[in-house]
Amino acid sequence: MRILHHLPLSPFCRKVRLALAEKRIPFELRIERVWDRRPEFLDLNPACAVPVLVEETGLAIADSAAICEYLDEAYPDLSLYGRTLAERAEARRLTAWFDGKFNAEVTQNLYYEKQLKRLLGRGNPDAGAIRAGYANLKPHLEYLGWLAETRAWLAGNQVSLADFAAAAHLSTLDYMGEVDWSLNDAAKEWYARVKSRPAFRPLLADRVSGMTPPAHYADPDF
Repeated sequence: MRILHHLPLSPFCRKVRLALAEKRIPFELRIERVWDRRPEFLDLNPACAVPVLVEETGLAIADSAAICEYLDEAYPDLSLYGRTLAERAEARRLTAWFDGKFNAEVTQNLYYEKQLKRLLGRGNPDAGAIRAGYANLKPHLEYLGWLAETRAWLAGNQVSLADFAAAAHLSTLDYMGEVDWSLNDAAKEWYARVKSRPAFRPLLADRVSGMTPPAHYADPDF
């Protein structure tokens, strides 16, 4: 069986899970506590980071961007990026936006500081970083809302990896109760559409020990 080494709340792992599910590619999840630095996992990825996808052939692919590019090339029937050159360029741009800029300005300041930092043994949360994360969330939701209002999906006429990248980050924060959806109605409506897709159902069923998500987390209709 194809195996995805992951952490349940990692947005990068969640993006890959959505990509696999959207393409209807069967896989098995295996939680990887990267802070344990298992030698067997280091053999798969010396960077000791998730996600890592291990194919049935034994081929191991590390890094969410590399995995998604691989999936689109190896299983091309349903594209993660769109069909036209313009759509594919825009899907890549926005995926990079959420995995780069949004992650640095919002996800790292909230998920990393409030959840992952302790597990990695890197000290206590930084209150200043957390305040910055909350402050940065609003303009990002405004941009996402503008995209949702002006396009069928974030990158164009069809759902793409851009939607899954954005939804992956937001679902991580939403599980933690960190997203104020009243900040932007268009962003909220877009997220409701994404999490209503069949590919999203396994994420909505996730539960993390010691953390209870808000009631709306698992409700596709909010």
